[in-house]
Amino acid sequence: MKAQKPYYAVIFTSLRTSSDEEAYAAMADKMNELARRQPGFLGMEHARETLGITISYWVSLASIEAWKSHAEHQLAQEEGRRTWYEWYQIRICRVEREYAFRRNASGAH
Repeated sequence: MKAQKPYYAVIFTSLRTSSDEEAYAAMADKMNELARRQPGFLGMEHARETLGITISYWVSLASIEAWKSHAEHQLAQEEGRRTWYEWYQIRICRVEREYAFRRNASGAH
């Protein structure tokens, strides 16, 4: 992801319950699509094994607050607390710098 720095990352770490996997997946897809349409949204990454981690990237703290306050997102948050999560933690970070490694197609560095 190429974004002008600084930008912000919201790190959502969670432990799921075993409740209603199908409804959870449908809501997660809906929230991902809705987030992508929000002003200031830059991108998102997910990892899930036992512990789930979703990181979304935003241009400003104001865009993060607008997403947090979005009516449909708030309904999903309520359902998450009621049904889908044992616990979760949210961290908001300012990204000052980034770098990456990517192996090229030939396998060389």
